[in-house]
Amino acid sequence: MTLPHIRQGLALLAGVLVPLGLFGQTQFAPSARATTLLASVATAHVAPLDDATIVAIFDAANGWDIDLGRLALKKSHNKDVRTFADMMVRDHSAVQKLGRDLAHKLDVTPTPPGPDFPLAKDHTATVAKLSRLRGAAFDKAYIDHEVWYHQAVIDAITKTLLPATQNAELRALELKVAPNFEAHLAAAKDIQQKLAK
Repeated sequence: MTLPHIRQGLALLAGVLVPLGLFGQTQFAPSARATTLLASVATAHVAPLDDATIVAIFDAANGWDIDLGRLALKKSHNKDVRTFADMMVRDHSAVQKLGRDLAHKLDVTPTPPGPDFPLAKDHTATVAKLSRLRGAAFDKAYIDHEVWYHQAVIDAITKTLLPATQNAELRALELKVAPNFEAHLAAAKDIQQKLAK
């Protein structure tokens, strides 16, 4: 796996995952940069992703949600939010392990992105914003982000990563974990509605 391939893959996922607006809003939307990037992918101006890059993206996306779950476990006192955050840490750790085990089997090293990668910057900014919030404001911002994040990841997997995956075992893993992401999204939306009352 080459550095340009990692950069291309992470830039693509970042384009899908970079939120607009401030926390506290109930919706996040792709940025203009994301829309342009996705359009260029659709018109084949960007070379296709390879399996090694997809493994790196998969690993990073799980890792960042684990980090946010741990932060929520430290900061939240809401039972529903804490239960959800615990599920995020547990489930995404298990999925990350499956991805790493498969990468080892395929002799692929998912290289963690550096701090200059767009999604790494977004994660750092998200942690910083959430770290400043407390109580109900934190809970709402965290759950709003989780709703947006899981929808964005589902869209990235189904529309970009899965179609680009060549290895049958990697494709099988993506298909195997997809229902978990859907269940996480549904759980986050349920909590989001409770917090809105």
